[in-house]
Amino acid sequence: MKRIDHFINGQASPGSGDRRGDVFNPATGQVQAHVALASPADVDAAVSAAQAAFPAWAATTPLSRARVLFKFKELLERHADEIAACITAEHGKVLADARGELTRGLEVVEFACGAPHLLKGEHSMNVGRDVDAYTEYAPLGVVAGITPFNFPCMVPMWMFPVALACGNTFVLKPSERDPGTPMLLARLLREAGLPDGVFNVVHGDKVAVDALLDDPRVQAVSFVGSTPIAEYIYARGSANGKRVQALGGAKNHMVVLPDADLDGAANALLGAGYGSAGERCMAISVAVCVGAATADALVARLKPMVEALVVGPGDQGAPDMGPLVTAAHRDKVRGYVDAGLAEGATLVVDGRGLHLAAAPDGFFLGGCLFDHVTPAMRIYREEIFGPVLCVVRVPDFEAALALVNAHEYGNGTAVFTRDGDAARQFAHRVQAGMVGINVPIPVPMAFHSFGGWKRSLFGPLHVHGPDGVRFYTRLKTVTARWPTGVRAQAEFTMPTMK
Repeated sequence: MKRIDHFINGQASPGSGDRRGDVFNPATGQVQAHVALASPADVDAAVSAAQAAFPAWAATTPLSRARVLFKFKELLERHADEIAACITAEHGKVLADARGELTRGLEVVEFACGAPHLLKGEHSMNVGRDVDAYTEYAPLGVVAGITPFNFPCMVPMWMFPVALACGNTFVLKPSERDPGTPMLLARLLREAGLPDGVFNVVHGDKVAVDALLDDPRVQAVSFVGSTPIAEYIYARGSANGKRVQALGGAKNHMVVLPDADLDGAANALLGAGYGSAGERCMAISVAVCVGAATADALVARLKPMVEALVVGPGDQGAPDMGPLVTAAHRDKVRGYVDAGLAEGATLVVDGRGLHLAAAPDGFFLGGCLFDHVTPAMRIYREEIFGPVLCVVRVPDFEAALALVNAHEYGNGTAVFTRDGDAARQFAHRVQAGMVGINVPIPVPMAFHSFGGWKRSLFGPLHVHGPDGVRFYTRLKTVTARWPTGVRAQAEFTMPTMK
């Protein structure tokens, strides 16, 4: 049986404890590896390695750091097939989706390669007589990332390339459900020339998370996951004096106006709702149809499309959807479908009966489509994180906007329309961090920042892009006067630089 260890100070480490977790192949339902689960001592070793490596890495020039990241980018591209295969084997998403995940992570590496430009400060000459002022961006020290199962490659790369470019050292605690990909990334970083200790990986559960949150040497924590855990991490990390950005759950709405291209909207909903089996924080899980005629026409288009979804192992053929990540999660999603029926929603397409003869033990669930969903129902209120799309009917644009704004989550949203005024009003008035106009999944490019509003984000700064640089640096402003032959006199009032 394959064994996955930690990565500490440039090498694999079995850790000091004897706890192990099972890593499944979701397509077969079989255990394919055992992963070490960190003890507090293992976390201490990783943080100690990062702390020891920090002074030299912080003193490395931004250009030299960028050259390591350029080499890392080259290695990622060379090993793209290996990385995608590992994602599919442990997470279950189809290979094409796994390659797309890697591509979006690569874009952040490309952004971070601009470290010499990103870390430029500002300079003002003669802010006072013979006095100049300038700013610089200083690294924080040891920083940590805690990342989810649904993007074992992309989400870590939202964090550590920017953190490393800024001169920090990093400890990653990835999901223990699919730990193989982060270990590949660690190997490639070392091959790219990253010094030992600058990047470390510890696998584990709450024991490892709490150890990172409580360690005074860890200066900042980035997290992506569910809202209850995000809130916990933000509260505990902040109480310990850390800088925290914690991205939580989502319930992303796509508003479809009567003038929209309904064929285009149906195709957008199909990909955004059922891609990666709905295990995306930016998945569209609610279609808000303005007017009964719009809803009837859209559901009529969606029904045969959802029924025709090809579901199967992600590395065989060209399926649209793979399995869910674990049997427990599949059963949880199935339970939401049961609840939706019990609460009176109309189940237009029922994927609960899916059975694959070629993979009878896999964690598969077919696409499910609900109509006549109301805001009081659990399937509307809660994040399902599976292949379940809900259709909510509203009478007009204002009701659609109010519905989106009333939800506790505000991660992403979209509007489909041909009306420029309606699109502009929606974009400016909706309470969500990322907005798509005829774009169903408006994930920003790496040179912008990713993050939601309301209970989808805890902390003031989003990830990657300009906010990522701000999060991983401290601003320092220097005011300087050099001797000019005239001795300055003592001043006892607030300096005004006159």
